[in-house]
Amino acid sequence: MKLPELKMAENSLFAVLLRSSWWISAAVAAGVVAVAMMLLPEAYRIYGGAMGLPFMAIAGMSLWKQLQRPSTGRVDKTLDAVRTMTWPDFAAVVEDGYRSNGYEVRRIQHAAADFEVIKDMRTLLVSGKRWKVARTGIEPLRDLFAARDARDAHGCIYIAIGDVSDNARRFAAEKRIQLVGGEQLAQLLPNLHRTARAAA
Repeated sequence: MKLPELKMAENSLFAVLLRSSWWISAAVAAGVVAVAMMLLPEAYRIYGGAMGLPFMAIAGMSLWKQLQRPSTGRVDKTLDAVRTMTWPDFAAVVEDGYRSNGYEVRRIQHAAADFEVIKDMRTLLVSGKRWKVARTGIEPLRDLFAARDARDAHGCIYIAIGDVSDNARRFAAEKRIQLVGGEQLAQLLPNLHRTARAAA
């Protein structure tokens, strides 16, 4: 049985700001405080100023996320490394990547998915076997989404380092399928580019 999901509305102000540069939230916070200082009576200015605190919190969260993003060089080295891998090798590093992020990982025998990853009582299906495909269309995503429903999972992840068609991206956004490409794969496998360089 699935637990109810508590999720911020995708187009809410805070969700939009979280996806934007940190300084935008900081500027909004400064604007809110400035307006409060100008328009409110002196006795109430402290309350008006406090209205800027949520935006400062969002700015801090956005800055943290941006600092965690891998560099272009690291992304390129990660992609170079995984392009040379066989499926057993790639599957092993993906397993290690999810485990190092606190997930329990189970390999599954399914045409559309390769792993179940479990954390905080949430199960996600991961498809990674087609990671080298030059261009991903909508069909494997439909199959993965159907597998998610069949196995009563909470979500699904599709790993692809090639191009993803516009239709496939729209379908993934509509069905909340997480697409893991270059940048996300470099975050999942933070040490892979160093391992590959040492092996070379």
